Amino acid sequence: MFIKEITFECYKNTQYAAVEKAINNYFDMLRYNGQILGREFPIAMFEAWFVSSLVCPEENSLNDIFNSPQVKQALQGLTEAGLLSPKIKNIAEDLNSLCCAEKFQPSWQLLYTTFLDTCSPLRCGESLAPIPLYRTPEAISNGDRKAILKWQEEWINCDELQMNGSAVSSVALKEIGEIGSRLFYRGTNLCERIEEITKVPTYYYLYRVAGNSLIAEQERKCPACGGDWKLAAPLFDIFDFKCEPCKLLSNISWDFKK
Repeated sequence: MFIKEITFECYKNTQYAAVEKAINNYFDMLRYNGQILGREFPIAMFEAWFVSSLVCPEENSLNDIFNSPQVKQALQGLTEAGLLSPKIKNIAEDLNSLCCAEKFQPSWQLLYTTFLDTCSPLRCGESLAPIPLYRTPEAISNGDRKAILKWQEEWINCDELQMNGSAVSSVALKEIGEIGSRLFYRGTNLCERIEEITKVPTYYYLYRVAGNSLIAEQERKCPACGGDWKLAAPLFDIFDFKCEPCKLLSNISWDFKK
């Protein structure tokens, strides 16, 4: 991931409210297309210009070739608010972020995230490294990649609730770990859409915690088809189960996993 400094200069008299709305809308559209990461973007105000720092998946993430129709419209909104085209400065590679996948068309990929992640939930199946969402040949839905990010936000919210042992942790666990949940339905539909446009087999991860014993966990069957799905060895020290017909992944319960 790469840190960028982005500057907006005024070319005419304008109102702070109009500038704020235009810049924040531009950032939202970039985020919904996967071109910037995170959810909060502080903006420093100077006499006639504004400066913000962003984190991008790649050094060239803000190139015009990746802009969605929504990003293009937001750029026009900047002009209407009295701002020149943003000036972008590369600062450095981010020490605390994951590196992007080297392959954008791997042999297989998966939809996977955790409550700690801010990177793309589309991961390379060969390395588990994130694949920038704007690298998909087509938009996921409605011209950009917002749908997959909204799924990720909800998954992370559920993960945080169950990690904190909240009063609704059982409901949260059902959402991220069971095939009958609404989150599973949305996620697997996204996987089908991603596979359709990328032509790459796309798997969905089912979180697993609790259970009765290690032996019972090791003997678990695929919850969708009832078939054997235990792997000979774990993938990335996370995934112990993989069902190719159902395109599902899971782990031995974290309560028993060594």
